[in-house]
Amino acid sequence: MTIGLICLGLVLLLAMLRVPLGISLLTVSIGGITALNSFDVARTLIPMTLSEAAFSSDLAVVPLFILMGNVLSRTGISEDLFRAANAFLGGVRGGLALATMVTCAGFSAVCGSSFATAATMAKVAYPSMQKYGYSDRLASATIAAGGTLGILIPPSIILMIYGILTQQNIGELFIAGVLPGLLGLAMYMGVIYLIAVFKPEHAPRGQAGTAQERWQSLSGVWPFVALFLLIIGGLYMGWFTPTEAGGIGAGTALLIALGQRRLGWGRFTEVMKETAYTSVMLYVVLFGAMLFSQLISFSGLADSLLALVQGSGLSRMGILMAILVVFLLLGCVMDSMAIILIFVPLFMPTLVAQGFDLVWFGIIVVVLTEIGLITPPVGMNVFVLKANLPKVAVGTIFRGLVPFMAVDVLRLAVLVAFPSISLVLVQWMK
Repeated sequence: MTIGLICLGLVLLLAMLRVPLGISLLTVSIGGITALNSFDVARTLIPMTLSEAAFSSDLAVVPLFILMGNVLSRTGISEDLFRAANAFLGGVRGGLALATMVTCAGFSAVCGSSFATAATMAKVAYPSMQKYGYSDRLASATIAAGGTLGILIPPSIILMIYGILTQQNIGELFIAGVLPGLLGLAMYMGVIYLIAVFKPEHAPRGQAGTAQERWQSLSGVWPFVALFLLIIGGLYMGWFTPTEAGGIGAGTALLIALGQRRLGWGRFTEVMKETAYTSVMLYVVLFGAMLFSQLISFSGLADSLLALVQGSGLSRMGILMAILVVFLLLGCVMDSMAIILIFVPLFMPTLVAQGFDLVWFGIIVVVLTEIGLITPPVGMNVFVLKANLPKVAVGTIFRGLVPFMAVDVLRLAVLVAFPSISLVLVQWMK
């Protein structure tokens, strides 16, 4: 157990020092397994773990959904979605920010990455808000908060990884994320509306779209609607598995881009290179996480934690609250991917022993990491946005995010108190 704790501390330290997470997990895991057993055991486990993961059909879903998101973001289809949202909402006070939030949700439904959503919206929506006199505080905070929807509204890369780590059905996780994601969108839009009403200097009225412009703008929305209904509807009806859904989604996105003549050879090459790079990076992280799980098992750290919890005298809800506080605090100083990969395997035996539904807990974990993405001092979405908007101060973005963080905590409390919000669609699907 001492070796397990030392290895856990080393991984946390390396993650905070921004050492690549996959390298940290692999290195520490190999060293820890060698210390616990022998180098021969570590050397044997490496190819076994990697080959088992590499040939798993569950892992094949990751690059397919990444490809789908890259096709839509690289071909400018995401800009069509913003134009449509702006045509309907731009004329009301705060309308451009509301349109940006709706666009973030729509783009999330085919992207699966909060960073990609934030970076794309910084290029698409921020210039329009700046043009109409929106304050940097509201404009940047809207994009940063809206970007977090990318890891909850399905398909979500984080939910895929959580499903692989916990051996939960990825399709059920996707379905479970729909209502909490829409709840987050509604609460974010409520924040924008209230700011526009009580502090109108932050959100001037934009230019209203004509009836003809609104009708014409709808032509840019159908790819997102079609892909979302195809993927989520197919999973809900049981027509295909998550891996097959990824293949169908990626193939359909390619056909849409080709049909609209937006995907030339040069752009196609860029999309494939970016997909390969992101996929390999995620695979290295996943391989490291799987090996780290083996280390946790060998060291008995998870079993010791379970025994400690059972002997603590805490109630079932008290144990859950303690785990949520740990995740919430870690989100302030660590990347969301690192938190899930390191701590989900550690806490999973305790959650199972207490009878918590792991699909529901997956949604709770993602909401917690959403909060971490916009919480200082790390707030990865804020720094992604800063890289795309160098003239906007980090402090300005964080100040604008305070009301969004507040409603995120409220949403977390609602989802914890009412698990049926996350599970009702899954139960109906079954």
